[in-house]
Formats: sequence, C-alpha cells, structure tokens
Amino acid sequence: MFGIARFAFIVGLATTLCACGGQSDDTTAPSGAVSGVKPVAQVDTDRIAAAAEEPEMWLTYGGTYDEQRHSALGQINRDTLPELGVGWVYETAKPRGAEATPLVVDGVMYVSSAWSVVYALDAKTGEELWVYDPEVSGEDAVKGCCDVVNRGVAVHNGKVFIGVFDGRLEALDAASGEVIWSEVTVDQTKPYTITGAPRVFKDKVIIGNAGGELGVRGYVTAYDVATGELVWRFYTVPNPEKKPDGAVSDAILAKLANETWGDDGAWVTDGGGGTAWDSIVYDTVNDQILIGVGNGSPWNPDIRDPNSDGDNLFLSSILAVDADTGEYRWHYQTTPRDRWDYTATQQIMLADLPLGEGGADRRVVMQAPKNGFFYVLDAADGELISATPFTQQNWTTGEFDENGRPVLIQDAVDMALTVVIPGPTGAHNWHPMAFNPDTGLVYIPVNEIPFFYDKTRNVEDSKSFWNIGYDAAAGWPVEYPAGTLDAVADMDGGSLLAWDPVKAEPRWAVPFALPLNGGVLSTDAGLVFQGNKFGDLVAYDAETGERLWAEQLVGNAAAAPMTYEIDGEQYLSVLSGWGSVSNLIAGFTYGQAAGKEPARVITFKLGGNEMMPAPLADQVVATPKSPMYGEPEQHQLGMQRFAENCHFCHGAFAVSGGVIPDLRWSAISASEQAWDQVVREGALEKQGMVAFSGHLTKEDTDAIRAYVIQQAWLAVGNGNASAPGGY
Repeated sequence: MFGIARFAFIVGLATTLCACGGQSDDTTAPSGAVSGVKPVAQVDTDRIAAAAEEPEMWLTYGGTYDEQRHSALGQINRDTLPELGVGWVYETAKPRGAEATPLVVDGVMYVSSAWSVVYALDAKTGEELWVYDPEVSGEDAVKGCCDVVNRGVAVHNGKVFIGVFDGRLEALDAASGEVIWSEVTVDQTKPYTITGAPRVFKDKVIIGNAGGELGVRGYVTAYDVATGELVWRFYTVPNPEKKPDGAVSDAILAKLANETWGDDGAWVTDGGGGTAWDSIVYDTVNDQILIGVGNGSPWNPDIRDPNSDGDNLFLSSILAVDADTGEYRWHYQTTPRDRWDYTATQQIMLADLPLGEGGADRRVVMQAPKNGFFYVLDAADGELISATPFTQQNWTTGEFDENGRPVLIQDAVDMALTVVIPGPTGAHNWHPMAFNPDTGLVYIPVNEIPFFYDKTRNVEDSKSFWNIGYDAAAGWPVEYPAGTLDAVADMDGGSLLAWDPVKAEPRWAVPFALPLNGGVLSTDAGLVFQGNKFGDLVAYDAETGERLWAEQLVGNAAAAPMTYEIDGEQYLSVLSGWGSVSNLIAGFTYGQAAGKEPARVITFKLGGNEMMPAPLADQVVATPKSPMYGEPEQHQLGMQRFAENCHFCHGAFAVSGGVIPDLRWSAISASEQAWDQVVREGALEKQGMVAFSGHLTKEDTDAIRAYVIQQAWLAVGNGNASAPGGY
C-alpha cells in the first residue's frame, strides 16, 4: 500500500534519481523510479497485455486490452456476499456526471470525474494523494451533448493520461499530478469535446473526440507518450473538398470513402460527424487499433448529403487500423447511411470463441451498438460471422440482404412523425458490458427507449442548437392531461441481458422499469455486478440472473464497477452520483430522476463497516414562481424553441432530470430581467449557460420563458406541483 508518507518520499526522490531498467517499449524512465523502491505507475504495453495475470490490478479502462471487464478475483463470492460492506467513500471535488472506471496500479487508484478532474487515491483507504484540475471553462459545457463527463484515464510509464473536455490531451506525473505535457487535439473554436478514456499501446497514447450533434468532423490521433508529439491521425470521414489532409487516412478515403459522399449538403459545412467518442481498443494479436465510429452530422442524411444515396463511410462503423502507422486495415459498417444516430462507438470487445473450423477458437470482435444488433466479426479481417437483434427494433426486419446489408423498414426511413426503436439513446449506449469466458456469456445493459422522428415539419425554419436535421419537438404537445408523462415513461424500459455470442441468442434477462441501467463487471466467482438509476449496486448470478445481493448507493450508478486486491483483500469500487443518467433520461425520455448527489467513489470490501453518506436533502420547492404568462401561440413557439435548444439539458417538457435546474421552479424564470440576463446575455456563462442572443431573437427567448411558466402551471393543474400561496 502507498501511504501519504511513502508517496511523498517517492515524489521527492523522483526529482534527483532516475530509473534502472524497464520494458522494451519504454523510452523514458517512470516518474519516481529509484533503485530498491518500486516506481510509481510502472505500466507498459507488456504489463497491460499480461493484465489477466495480475487480477489484483486494474491497469486499463476495460481491465485488459481485450476489454472484457472480467476479473479472476473470487474472494467476494456467493458465500461471502453477505459480509460485503462499505470500506471507504471518497467525494470528488466537483459535481455533475460520474461515468469513469477507476484504474488501480500498485496500491494507487487513478480516477477521473466531471470537468476532467483527475484524482490519485490510496486504493486501500481512499485517502487523497493528489488532485489535478485542468480548469475547463464553464463556457465549454455547452459543447457537450450529455454533460461534462469523463470516462477514465490511462496509465503508462509513470504518467497518467487524461482527455480533457475542452479537447486537450494531457500527460500527468503519476507521482505528483503535475503536467508533463499538454496537447490541444482539436480546433477549439468548434464544438469538439473529449469525454472518452485514452488508451496506451507501445509508445503511443490515442484519443478521439465528440461533437457530432453540433457539427464537427471526427478523427483519432496517436501521440508519443513521452513527448506528446503527433505520430499519426486518421480521419473517419472525408475532407469536405475531398482533398488530402496530409494524414494517414488520405489513401483509403480517396480509394473507398469519398465516393460514398456527395459533393454538397450540410456535411460540407458541418464536418459530417463520425466522431470516435468512446471505444478505442488495441488488439495485441493482430497489432491493430479498433475504433468505434459515431453518427452523422446532421443525423438526417437528406440534409447531410442530399444529392447522394451513398453509405457515408466510415460513419457508424467498426474500423481497424495498423497500430504502428495508423494505416487502414478493414472496416465493417453497422448502419449504412446512418439516419437515426446509431453510433458504433459502443464498447468493442475481443475474445477467442469456438467459431472456427471444427469448433476451433477464432479471435473475434464483439459489439452491441446503438442499432440493436449484436455483432461478431473476425478480428483479423472484419468478416461478419453473425449479426442478431438483441432487443426490440423496428428500423429493420432483423434480416440482411444478399449484400449483407440490413433490410430497412420504409416507415423508419420516411420519418413522418414516426416512433422508432431504438431511439438515439440506443439499445446499448456507453455503459460497458462484460464477458465471462467461463459461462461464455456477454452481459449487456440494454435500453428500450423509442423516439419520435419527423423530417416533414419544422425543419427548414428550425433554430435548433443541436445539429440533427429533424423536428426536435416531434410528438410534443403544449398541454397534456394528468398521467401523460407517466404513460409515456412506461413506454421506456431496459434489462440486463446475458447473451450467448456463439449461439447468437439470449440466455436470460433481468427486466427494469426504467432504462439506462449502469455498466457491468464479471468475476470468476460467477457474479455479475451492475449499478442502476435507482441507485442500487446489485450482484447477479452469472448463470441464471438471480439477484443475490444489493446495496443502496447515494445517487445514481451509471459507471461500471471494477475490482482489485491489496494485501489479500478484494475490493469492489464504483462511481456514483448524478448527472449522466439523469441527463439522458430527461433529454430523450420523460420523467424526473432522483438524487442530485456529488460524484463519489464508493468502495466495498468483506467486513467493511463504514457508513454510506446521507443523501442530500432536496431544497427545490415544486411551485410556480410567477403567474401564468403568455398566450397559446406564444406557448407553441416557446415549446418549439425550447425543444430545439433547451431540452437536452433542462429536460423534455421542461421537466429537469437533475443535471441542470428545473426552470419551472426557478426564480430566474419569474423575472423577465433576470431571464434576459441569463438567457440572452450569458450571466451564468461560467456555469455553462452561454448567451443565446446571437442564436435566438428576443421573441424566441420570451416565448421560451412563457412556455416554461405555462408548463409549471400545467404541472399544478395535473396534480404534480403545488400552487403558491394566494392562488
């Protein structure tokens, strides 16, 4: 265990002494390495490649390079689960969404949380060792689709790597948290963000970006771990002029991708999308990088690329490139000419399955992306082995044509106020799945969330902040009777699904009344751990799905649990909080999420007897702060503009999911002057609420205010809120 004193001792010695020895792919000595003292974060490619031999560690985002999220530790098992209790709790410095998977290396936990803040903790006690805050500007928050989240860090050669929300990639000294190098990886004048975890391999660190909903062009970049120098970059969609970028992707874009795009349309000005915002995996056997590529920008291809019916490569694809050079190897497009925001950025997993000739093992790629199919591909060349629906879907028949393309259902293409499932939250989103090689099952957090798409109305005159190309208010009534929101919410659901990738069929499922259940961990003890929106951390039997144990956390648990061992004790850690789950629930479905808790690392162990923190009291009083304001025509306009610009943060129908205040009960909404100062002038810009005066007229913002107040009084009329005194 690294205590504070020992950690400080190593930091001090690191300034005067240098390392002796190291692995073959290391070019510099790890920080803190001294003769006779174990260096800090001595992790390289060889060690991560052999991570399964060190189950007491968690060395990379998915546990190993294969990203199976399965641990060989078994001290916590069916027999000992009743003894599992809280070992320690650490509260992060800043609130908002909690999505990261902690890493544990030689007794130190490295974890990130909202605003890309990085924490080093004593993994045995939770004691803080150092904190690094990259000081992301609040103004940048508006660039994020789904809160200012971060899913994790990478560790290599004495460094901790963090992809910062505003587009930086930074290398920190693992012993002190001091910045070693910092590179801006994006054009910061554009709405790029980084929310995913970097990955390290050989002497490189690789990162992608996000921003497809606001209009950018996607790519991934590999940097030298020691210096931050750019090694190679691969663009996932063509240059709008279809000219070379001077990047490694030039040749394959010219040969294969350019012809799948037209010569005009919104993609020419908005970049086309294709951001790689989550899954980036190093395949050690084939020495290649597997990249999950995102949706188009705008979502609607009739606007994105109107004079072409091409596939728009490499949108919504699994893309393989050479690890050393970044040169194209192969690709498989999960959703040709994507029009539903069906990203293929979801977790890519590698495994050896008995799918070869005569039942021999075959190295495969597995993915359950947003579109609802479970894919198994040959890892060497991308050959499709199987693609099977794992949940409800009505955009295809569930079948493929003679060219291996999904057979589409025309209503889902026409989109004339059409309910499509999965919606843009996906049948499976970023929440990690897990694979148990003993059971042969993949455990998938499944969503069943339909969505109204409409490309026939309110598109040409839209003022949508989001770049989707559809009517953002499709299916929204200005007024609705009591019980409507509950009825709509009942349309949504989810499950924890055990999927057999060899037989291409489900084994069991645990249904949930609400979607967006959390990430998953599998262990050798035959357990599956998962958090959920209700704030529970649950252990299930890996063979049957039987619920064996549960603990009520404080706040939601969207992040995946992980496990490690110190001094013979097994620990189980998960981030909980509020933000990420609540935001997506409010942004795409309907209903309030409970618990505006700060993000915490909650760690369990056998015999743990620490107390769970008490939940924060909800200080919001659900009552209008203003008399009814505006006329029906103004409410209608306000609903349209709110849906186009506000609901992804403040919630559908102005019902907040917890990330951002509920405007219906806000004193700011009650005052025209305060409203204008915030909405039009940007008085709360540092908190992420930028000025909208350059985007919306005074008529528009007044109408939004009128709509918000009207929705507050509608809640009173429907029995969901109380009228203020005197009414």
